[in-house]
Amino acid sequence: MTASHLLVPVPIPDRVAALIGSCIPPHILQAEFDADCAAREVRRFRGPRLGVEDQADREQALSDLARANKVLAAHHPHLAVLPGSPF
Repeated sequence: MTASHLLVPVPIPDRVAALIGSCIPPHILQAEFDADCAAREVRRFRGPRLGVEDQADREQALSDLARANKVLAAHHPHLAVLPGSPF
């Protein structure tokens, strides 16, 4: 029996990552990249007092994240990226 919280992340060699990436459709890889970037942007705009421009940028990042997650969830429901997740 293994506990998921005790698992240690192990780096994947570049050749293995390339092999895994070659099995995934390009539009899914692009959506995963877009979702990761948008989630990072959403985390960047935190705080109780955001300016009007920062609020607009955060809303745009949330929109981009939702669009990318829609593509990812259509491929597999567990691929969706959350703004607060470490992955």
